Amino acid sequence: MNPIPVLELSNISKSYADRRVLSGLSYSLAAGEYVAIMGDSGVGKSTLLNLIAGLDNPDNGEIRIDGKSLPADDEAATLLRRKYLGFIFQAFHVLPHLTLLQNVSLPLLLNHLPLERASTMLATVGLRGREQDFPYQLSGGELQRVAVARALVHRPRLILADEPTGNLDQETAREILRLIRAEIKANGASAIIVTHSHTAAETADSILMLGKHRLTPVSPEDQA
Repeated sequence: MNPIPVLELSNISKSYADRRVLSGLSYSLAAGEYVAIMGDSGVGKSTLLNLIAGLDNPDNGEIRIDGKSLPADDEAATLLRRKYLGFIFQAFHVLPHLTLLQNVSLPLLLNHLPLERASTMLATVGLRGREQDFPYQLSGGELQRVAVARALVHRPRLILADEPTGNLDQETAREILRLIRAEIKANGASAIIVTHSHTAAETADSILMLGKHRLTPVSPEDQA
């Protein structure tokens, strides 16, 4: 029996006003697979991630995570997202009034999991001893490390990253990308990274180009 894909998109369509962004898109992501999605600005990369995360609803089609249909109901979608997903945003979305430890502990609290792993994850991302610091005390690269730790702390099945290095300098970006890949592989998670950066995309197992109707694999020759 074939294992259930971590993510299945079936005939997904999405429009805004009179603009069709996605049309009849289908795709399947296997367990442990790490892919990068690229494409022109405005093609719908962030829209696709928001649909997968349940932050927006498709006009047509079905999204399944670990074999479970993503519900249109906001509360039910939140519960599924909380358990199965980790989201790394370009803008960090670290809560300014919470300490670093409290920020990273949130997914554990919400999923009723032991809190000890929050300190371990902060150490893993190079922030040992900073548990009681607040976000305003951190650089952009350090804030992104907190965002990575928070996204991975509850060992989600699927990691979604939207331009996770877009606000970072080149060296910090490389460090963040190495960290994301190492943690994904260590936890056996599947992952999708949306990026304009070829450097970021090349950290994935494979690269896909997003068009309105399909995700097309990019061959090694095309990447050269």
